[in-house]
Amino acid sequence: MSPEEFRRHGHQLIDRIADYHANVAQQPVMARVQPGDLLKALPDQAPQTGEAFADVLGDVDRLIMPGLSHWQHPNFYGYFPSNASLPSILGDFLSTGLGVLGLSWQSSPALSELEEKTVDWVRKMVGLSDNWSGVIQDTASTSTLVALICARERTTEYGLASGGLQAQGKPLVIYVSEYAHSSVDKAALLAGFGKDNIRHITCDDSLAMDPIALQAAIEQDLAAGLVPCAIAATVGTTTTTAVDPLTPVGAIARRFNLWLHVDSAMAGSAMILPECRWMWAGIEQADSIVVNAHKWLGVAFDCSLYFVKDSQHLIRVMSTNPSYLQTSVDSEVKNLRDWGIPLGRRFRALKLWFLLRSEGVEGLQQRLRRDLANAQWLKEQIEQAGDWKVLAPVNLQTLCIRHEPAGLAGEELDAYTQAWVNRLNQSGVVYVTPATLQGRWMVRVSIGALTTEREHVAALWAHLQQVVAA
Repeated sequence: MSPEEFRRHGHQLIDRIADYHANVAQQPVMARVQPGDLLKALPDQAPQTGEAFADVLGDVDRLIMPGLSHWQHPNFYGYFPSNASLPSILGDFLSTGLGVLGLSWQSSPALSELEEKTVDWVRKMVGLSDNWSGVIQDTASTSTLVALICARERTTEYGLASGGLQAQGKPLVIYVSEYAHSSVDKAALLAGFGKDNIRHITCDDSLAMDPIALQAAIEQDLAAGLVPCAIAATVGTTTTTAVDPLTPVGAIARRFNLWLHVDSAMAGSAMILPECRWMWAGIEQADSIVVNAHKWLGVAFDCSLYFVKDSQHLIRVMSTNPSYLQTSVDSEVKNLRDWGIPLGRRFRALKLWFLLRSEGVEGLQQRLRRDLANAQWLKEQIEQAGDWKVLAPVNLQTLCIRHEPAGLAGEELDAYTQAWVNRLNQSGVVYVTPATLQGRWMVRVSIGALTTEREHVAALWAHLQQVVAA
């Protein structure tokens, strides 16, 4: 493809993306395909000769679009907001088009320094002190893995430089809430702790980690000759957006010299609102934090911000310095290869920069406040309906709800819940996600798509009532 052909097809592609965002509300929210439909429609071998790009775009419409669930739809209430603001899409497009890599500062100086500056902008936006510094990772899963590896090394006095975990005489233990994201368990497994050394701490009535139970678990492990290593607390759990109490949890971490990692992947965006920062009370006691800018904030996936209190703990573990990457300015710059797992990195900061400059802090705050108000409005409607229940505190923009008609309980109520939510999603009108809470099925409504307004939330409430009435 020549630059001129690229120019022509690029204009077509931008038009398609713009049309998609303008008209996504006309699509069914959830994909209406069966497993294997696309696999059967695609040939078994790659083409031997190049095809016309118009044919490729035609197959996007014919084959790809029917197999998508539309996260940017105003009636998408599933999982979590994973927004793709148009300015950030352009930043991502430019990053890919430039094709530069950050192996070291010298390999692309602007890549490194823009990332350093934009992440620091966000640090200030969410109210973190100058004690913190950050870097862009791909996802919260990677950020949590990096945090637990750093915790492991600090506890073992950097055993990676000698015999690693195999040389440790006593098992290391990780402590997480019973409602922590599954990626925390996965990170603990990948970091070598082992499933037997993950403690799931019970929660209180607010569905947040119980500090008394946490301390008891640590003391029990110490008495058994084990080595407590790290606590992974959550601000805004996936299921309910519960808030683990960082002040007492942080005090326990300091008392026992444990690494405290705070998973604030979705809720961290809300910290740009001063009225939400009560959730981060005690955050300065943490050692690391993750905030996914590619969720509620609006940056196109993937852009996970990892903040660390003492960057030397991170650099000492992650540093790599082969001769072919050494330069004369290494002592003066921040080489981002030493701040995470991959050696190279994309120019992700461009899409964050484009968003922050185009929307501004006030624009982002206005949108998040809209979503919070819409969640409270829906909560009020549900609480006024006699046979509907709000099952957890609505701290942010996620509601946990259940329709409980008279005479239904236990497994029968579970079957009923799963049946009506499946009918709702299959209708293509709206999309919500079922989940279990305290052993029973319920429905999560996650409000926060860029285009979701009060009228859409009102329509959702009408659809919920209609589907159970049927």
